[in-house]
Amino acid sequence: MSKFRFTIKVLGLAIFMFAAVSIAQAQASRTWVSGVGDDANPCSRTAPCKTWAGAISKTAACGEIDALDPGGFGAVTITKSITLDGTGTFASILASLTTGIIINAAATDVITIRGISINGFCNGLRGINILQAKTVNVEDCVIFRFAGPGILSSDNNGLKLNIRNTVIRDNTGDGLDITAAAAGPARVSLQSVSLNGNANGVNAKSGVTVSAFDSTFAGNSSAGVFANNTVGGSFAVIRVQRSQITGNATGVQAGSGGGVAASVVEISQNIISFNTGNGVSVQAGGTVETFVNNDIQGNGTNGCPGCTNAGPGQ
Repeated sequence: MSKFRFTIKVLGLAIFMFAAVSIAQAQASRTWVSGVGDDANPCSRTAPCKTWAGAISKTAACGEIDALDPGGFGAVTITKSITLDGTGTFASILASLTTGIIINAAATDVITIRGISINGFCNGLRGINILQAKTVNVEDCVIFRFAGPGILSSDNNGLKLNIRNTVIRDNTGDGLDITAAAAGPARVSLQSVSLNGNANGVNAKSGVTVSAFDSTFAGNSSAGVFANNTVGGSFAVIRVQRSQITGNATGVQAGSGGGVAASVVEISQNIISFNTGNGVSVQAGGTVETFVNNDIQGNGTNGCPGCTNAGPGQ
């Protein structure tokens, strides 16, 4: 009887180990989606899946999902290091009444979103919602027509968010709505990014540092650039260089009038023009540091009242 039980245990362990190996082997380093694919497929190049969500479970951590041809590949939740790549074709997400991409990975994970059109259909919740990750890269994407923000982030573990060559436009909420904590600050890099037609272009709240280069903040119904710390003891810092800030209600705003310190915007070599209110507005708790080499004209109020001269170029 004891030999029989021992044999059953050994057999059960062998089956478990075989199943675990089979699952691991089923996860490929690269998988594929297609507009004519099927999520029952193995997501190989010759038998692609239909959706990002269908492919992600069959893709190993640090792997990549590529789009073979044009298609709407559906909303997705990402919980591991992975790349979604739609480069070279029309890869899209239509996120009606939902969020396009939710990122809720480990604090050590790196996620890249490349070459994808994310459409909120005027009623989507938000384009990308970052709950946790080490690094999120958004490259060559378009995020538009959401009822909430284009990108929302509330990671408190030291997120690095890098956005390059991307358009975030026509969202009812802010283009970028970023909050973190002083103990785990978020670092945001914007290079050749257009934030147009949103509420605020970028709204950097507590625990956030944003560096923007060669970017456009235009036609936003509130501020193009807004350092908006509302938490005592924390900070919100935005550095903008070689960018256009135009056609907003307010071009640049530091502080929300709440009297909380450390809402700082640093501006250098920018064109700040045709904003209906102030080109630059310094509110209670806010500081605008200028290198005195910005072109600030054609606004409701020109100049840089209340600004602090800083650094070379004075």
